[in-house]
Amino acid sequence: MSTGDPSWASSVGVRRSMQSNRPRDTRPEVALRSELHAAGLRFRKHYRPVKGLRCEVDIAFTRWRVAVLLDGCFWHGCPVHATRPTTNREWWAAKLDGNVARDRRNDQALSAAGWIVLRFWEHEPRDEVVAKIREIVKVRMVGATHR
Repeated sequence: MSTGDPSWASSVGVRRSMQSNRPRDTRPEVALRSELHAAGLRFRKHYRPVKGLRCEVDIAFTRWRVAVLLDGCFWHGCPVHATRPTTNREWWAAKLDGNVARDRRNDQALSAAGWIVLRFWEHEPRDEVVAKIREIVKVRMVGATHR
C-alpha cells in the first residue's frame, strides 16, 4: 500500500472495497425483515442473545428464543456460491475458515442457552425463508402456551 501502513489488503482499492461492506442492514436482511414484519411477526434486530457471547443475530424473537442469521455466501462459505480470492490466498483462507468455525461455535453456544438457531443463505428464496421462520416461531409460541 502506498500509505506505508501494514495492511491485510493487497491494494488500496481492495482495502477500500472491503471496508465499504456493510456488516448489518444489508439489502437481503432489510428485505427479509420487511417481509417478516408484513407477515405480522415482531422481532428485535441486531440482538445479542447471550450475555458475554460476542454474537449478534440479525433477527431475534426474544420471547420465543428464536435467532435468525442471514449469511452472505462469500463471508460464510456457501457450498454453492462461495469463492476464494487468489491474492493473499493464505490470509483469506484463514479468515473465511475462521468465520465458518466461529459461526459453528456461536450456533452451539446459542443452542446451549436454549435458543433455536435458524441460518439462511442470502440467495435463498425469501418466501421460503419467511415460511420456515413463521413455522418455527409458531411452534415455539404454541409450546410456550402449554407449559
